[in-house]
Amino acid sequence: MPSPAVPRTAAVAAVVSVALAAGLLAGSSAASAAGIRIHDIQGTTRISPLAGQQVTEVPGIVTGVRTYGSKGFWFQDTQADDNPATSEGVFVFTGSAPTVAVGDSVLVSGTVGEYIPGGTSSGNQSITQIAKPTVTVVSSGNALPAPVTITARSVPSAYAPAGDAAAGNSINALPLAPGTYALDYYESLEGTDVRIGTSRVVGATDPYAELWVTVKPSEHRTPRGGTLYGSYTAQNTGRLQIQQLTPLAEKPFPKANVGDVLSGTTEGPLDFNQFGGYTITARTLGTVTDGGLKRESTRKQSRGELAVATYNVENLDPSDPQEKFDALAAAVVNNLASPDIVALEEIQDDNGAKNTGIVTAGETLKKFTAAIAAAGGPAYEWRSIDPENNKDGGEPGGNIRQVFLFNPERVSFTDRPGGDAKTATAVVKGGQGRAALTLSPGRVDPANTAWENSRKPLAGEFTFRGRTVFVIANHFGSKGGDEGLTSHHQPPSRSSETKRLQQAQAVNAFVKDILKTDRCADVLVLGDINDFEFSATTTALTDGGALYPAVKSLPRRQRYSYVYQGNSQVLDQILTSPAVGDFSYDSVHINAEFADQNSDHDPQVLRFRP
Repeated sequence: MPSPAVPRTAAVAAVVSVALAAGLLAGSSAASAAGIRIHDIQGTTRISPLAGQQVTEVPGIVTGVRTYGSKGFWFQDTQADDNPATSEGVFVFTGSAPTVAVGDSVLVSGTVGEYIPGGTSSGNQSITQIAKPTVTVVSSGNALPAPVTITARSVPSAYAPAGDAAAGNSINALPLAPGTYALDYYESLEGTDVRIGTSRVVGATDPYAELWVTVKPSEHRTPRGGTLYGSYTAQNTGRLQIQQLTPLAEKPFPKANVGDVLSGTTEGPLDFNQFGGYTITARTLGTVTDGGLKRESTRKQSRGELAVATYNVENLDPSDPQEKFDALAAAVVNNLASPDIVALEEIQDDNGAKNTGIVTAGETLKKFTAAIAAAGGPAYEWRSIDPENNKDGGEPGGNIRQVFLFNPERVSFTDRPGGDAKTATAVVKGGQGRAALTLSPGRVDPANTAWENSRKPLAGEFTFRGRTVFVIANHFGSKGGDEGLTSHHQPPSRSSETKRLQQAQAVNAFVKDILKTDRCADVLVLGDINDFEFSATTTALTDGGALYPAVKSLPRRQRYSYVYQGNSQVLDQILTSPAVGDFSYDSVHINAEFADQNSDHDPQVLRFRP
């Protein structure tokens, strides 16, 4: 007969509340609990009903051992209860290399706690664990409990319940409903040995030896094999992170691209970590089958088309290996077809992330433009404005900024001197009643608090075939500080949106100044917007019909420039003023879906006839 769940007392609830604030639930004066099974420890909510209590000789079979990072082991009860909400596995934190082996039958005594990866400010869910353990090995070489197989049918289509408003939108205290919500389903398996079959890779292998798969082959599938994040309610329930328990020194982690397949069986305990949430820590890892993903190339612009691109080159500076410069340059020439104008983001200063006070980037740009020319591209010229030291965010000492490259054989830049880090460019009426910039290049509203510790927009005035084109290059504030989709707050807090919303409003106001002077002006706002096409940021940029997000001209399943935690999503954008009528838009997928990347962003290209 299954053991009854142990109710949470008021005293234990108080311990939980206090300890959660410290990021770790462990150790209290609560009475010891004997005769306890693992499902009693896990309980029917995200917080153990025994948090803070001592437990004695809890039985189970070791299913996984981790000798790196958070060292410890998982063990699982062979006598499951009949409640699908209670997990039968739990992690034992040893702090040093465990002395047990998979298949050992053990009795574990220790303190039940709730550890929050990343701390309480992260919003992450907690991991139920036993700490300060005393472990007795009863026998070895035992068969493991049958794993729970996770399939497309077993994972609910609804992502998460709405959080309890009285608890700050937290779902921690809500009874788990594993048959209704995906997050509840995964939580009901926390610490349990799970298995997946052949699954599609939706997040390429990263530098930390992890990849993402989906167990739902048809869930928001992109044409290239990814999974689209198309709205705040399209979290994609089938995604799981995959790591391996075998140390990398013993067995390298496989390289996989989006659209590849993790074939065969992948099996191990289901963990939760701060960099992605629910993760299969694979004891048995499937093999990667190549899906044949190829890097895209956009078409060449016609003689009468102006081609404008945006490309985040990920902290490029002279200390980077020549191979990175050459690869980025080859992409500009071969994959982007040598656009007439390229707005670059994350160009660092001449000594990179060394905090020496240097802010110039001439050496970085000389090296990059020389590499483009060597790859068969045009002899690009550049325009930019050096930032104040350590005032624009990014790596300390790196002084990233936006830069315009342009092909002088195809387009000319209108230089109006005087622009510097602190001086704002403005819009005036020029010849024939056309709009003009007072400073070109110039910064847009740099004193606005929206740009504090963030990159200021760079505005430039170009001429193509006698027509003026205004280009505003941006790198909005990052998503740092936002809670993950697996947060215990549902919906998760997206605190970084506040700054991007203010930044978008400032850029929108500047575009409106141009259009008030000349409603037929050709204006392009582009760059790493760091936000989705459906976000409040994009809505603010388009306010009053001033701009249109060109990515929306693509079929819905092709709208992405970045892959994060297995979600293909939009971060990089080009937006157009109303006069930019017919255009051709391309999100050129050359980086984000690949394990080998020259940047983590895909460049965007827009072609039109001014």
